[in-house]
Amino acid sequence: MGSCLSAESRSPRPGSPSSPHLANMKRRNSRKVLGSRNSSFDYRKEEPLHRIPGRLFLNGYNDVASLFTQQGKKGTNQDAMIIWENFGSRTDTVFCGVFDGHGPYGHMVAKRVRDHLPLKLNAHWEVSKSGEDALREINLNTAGSMNSEQTSFLTADEESRASVDLEETEKYPEIFQTLKESFLKAFKVMDRDLRTHASIDCFCSGTTAVTLVKQGPHIVIGNVGDSRAVLGTRDKDNSLIAVQLTVDLKPNLPAEAERIRKYKGRVFALKDEPEVARVWLPNSNAPGLAMARAFGDFCLKDFGLISVPEISYWHVSEKDEFIVLATDGIWDVLSNKEVVDIVASCRARTSAARALVETAVRAWRYKYPTSKVDDCAVVCLFFDSTSNNLSTVSNANAKVQPVSMDQVENENEKDNNINVLTSVDRSGTVGSGKVVPGGDEDVDLDVDVDLDCSKEEEMNSEIGTDWSALEGVSRVNTLFNLPRFDPGK
Repeated sequence: MGSCLSAESRSPRPGSPSSPHLANMKRRNSRKVLGSRNSSFDYRKEEPLHRIPGRLFLNGYNDVASLFTQQGKKGTNQDAMIIWENFGSRTDTVFCGVFDGHGPYGHMVAKRVRDHLPLKLNAHWEVSKSGEDALREINLNTAGSMNSEQTSFLTADEESRASVDLEETEKYPEIFQTLKESFLKAFKVMDRDLRTHASIDCFCSGTTAVTLVKQGPHIVIGNVGDSRAVLGTRDKDNSLIAVQLTVDLKPNLPAEAERIRKYKGRVFALKDEPEVARVWLPNSNAPGLAMARAFGDFCLKDFGLISVPEISYWHVSEKDEFIVLATDGIWDVLSNKEVVDIVASCRARTSAARALVETAVRAWRYKYPTSKVDDCAVVCLFFDSTSNNLSTVSNANAKVQPVSMDQVENENEKDNNINVLTSVDRSGTVGSGKVVPGGDEDVDLDVDVDLDCSKEEEMNSEIGTDWSALEGVSRVNTLFNLPRFDPGK
């Protein structure tokens, strides 16, 4: 169920060349970026990211959401998450996201995207709203033919401009068109930032991203990869139902497979896991990526893999209760309906995300006793901060585990010294050794954050949750035939 496979540990098709071709590609790409990365903005002169009011990325909760991540049994936790209230200093706006990294440096890529993508999105949104055209056009004229990523971005730019189909313009509110354009541009600039990053090797590492912006009743979602957003709402009989708001962008989708094959990438599953389609290089049994879109993974960007997000819209009604954003560690073992039932069964919304992760971990052990539990990350966003079916706590302020600056620095140092082989073993990604990722040098027109907060390690220790609030999970476990919930574990 990993995102990547090793050519050394698997043999998809006999007689095919394997890792030497990939190593040569990495050496060629490493020559492309040797200079320093241009920066138009140094965030160290401003308030550090972890001190921005309303921004949570550790296990905890606030007025509108709860979030929780837990390391699996495969190595370093490569999942990341964020909830940002008053996003862009807008009092009625929330940004949420979960990110599932993969590859040797997947944990660093996921955190980098978590920290920087919201800033880029906000910058493009501000420019779009103000009517400036500094970000209206991005020059894509390069020598030689364009690869699949460039072609897809060109299409994205065309879709994001005013020449959008009239029917779509009439169907959706103005905020959707504005945020769609901003999402497309922010994802593009984020991927270019990763390509030229001086210290994170994204050649065979990357991350998914399912992100949303909620402003009033309007929700706009940007998604790449196989993380997922699911809505918990009520039908006409007032029964709780699940509505999937995103599509898992995997290589088994016909449109995704067609694009990949058009650019000479290969799509097929291995004999011992026929249900998992993977993306492979034209002449190498690597890397075996189990998704069709992702940030990073530049070894595949010439062969059909793209980072262009799928954009969707939802208008919140009085029957809608919450949205769950989660990585595939949740969806691999729990259905959409099971997830919304678990969240709704919690008496306190503050512990909803943790309850979901705890249940998924037990489901992994029950359904796949011989497999290693995957990392899990969950954000539960509630629409009514005062009168949801879930009870609220008396203290409405944001709550996270206390973190001192010494702890943050210690976690940074631990992340810097991490053994990359641990991550390789975790995801089975081909390649070893440090290679500078290749690509063209680009100057971000929005804020360019030099502070590498992506190297902060998430804290997965307990946060003093009132475990009596999770008694509803035991009922859910009985319903789904899972082992009995034990809050003491």
